[in-house]
Amino acid sequence: MLQEKENPAHIMLREKEHHAPNGLIVLLGLLAVLAGSIYGLILAATAEQAPMAIMFAVIVGLISIGFGGLFTVNPNEGRVLTLFGKYVGTVRQAGLWFANPFYAKKRISNRVRNFETTKLKVNDNHGNPIEIAAVVVWKVVDSAEALFEVDDYQHYVHTQSESAVRTLAQTFPYDAHATDEIALSTHPQEVARGLQSAIAERLEKAGVSVIEARISHLAYAPEIASAMLRRQQASAIIAARRKIVEGAVGMVENALELISEKSIVKLDDERKAAMVSNLLVVLCSDRDAQPIVNTGTIYQ
Repeated sequence: MLQEKENPAHIMLREKEHHAPNGLIVLLGLLAVLAGSIYGLILAATAEQAPMAIMFAVIVGLISIGFGGLFTVNPNEGRVLTLFGKYVGTVRQAGLWFANPFYAKKRISNRVRNFETTKLKVNDNHGNPIEIAAVVVWKVVDSAEALFEVDDYQHYVHTQSESAVRTLAQTFPYDAHATDEIALSTHPQEVARGLQSAIAERLEKAGVSVIEARISHLAYAPEIASAMLRRQQASAIIAARRKIVEGAVGMVENALELISEKSIVKLDDERKAAMVSNLLVVLCSDRDAQPIVNTGTIYQ
């Protein structure tokens, strides 16, 4: 019976700095040696000294190969050096540098980049279909992880960001239906912090830092947009009516207190109820009240 062997733990590659020689000094040295070798080759060929001519020709060939070790690094850029598949190090300092001509020198940008995810159609926390998209601002902070831990780090950033946006949309409702409920449309700062944290956690293994992430598009899906608009209008009307009623009750209470304090007129409970009813109708009505002048007593 075969026994399964435990796989060793995966060791993630981390970026390490490679101290490359100054390329300008090396370039001047190579040019000087090249000029001397060409001059010696010409003299050897003129003197018909075949061994010397071959030696200088070999030197010229080696110098030509040496020029392949020169490379430049632009600001906010890095060069990842590998030798036959083995990671050697990364040069980040801008300038002209020299390394082993057989090193592969992969250019990688450390500049801040941003992109907008596609508009995703998902269900929110309450099961309502919505459309959502986000803007993600990111940069590479570890070149070794970006190149060697994932297959294509740019595609990985896009895919994982869209996955985080989809998960976020399913975590929160579109609208808040309670006073302490966090919603996508009413709490942009809290939602943005949660989105940034979720994306950063997914991209950590790719050597990418998320600088900012925020919702750029948020709307109900077209098939329920009109129904949800009517619902929002109804909620706004109810909230406005509630505010009006609260204000009207306070005004009626204040009016009764003033009448009682100044002894303008004594009202029994029945007349107080009638007065309260009339005042509430006047204050809460959405139309202007039509006044009726009473020419008799208050009891007729």
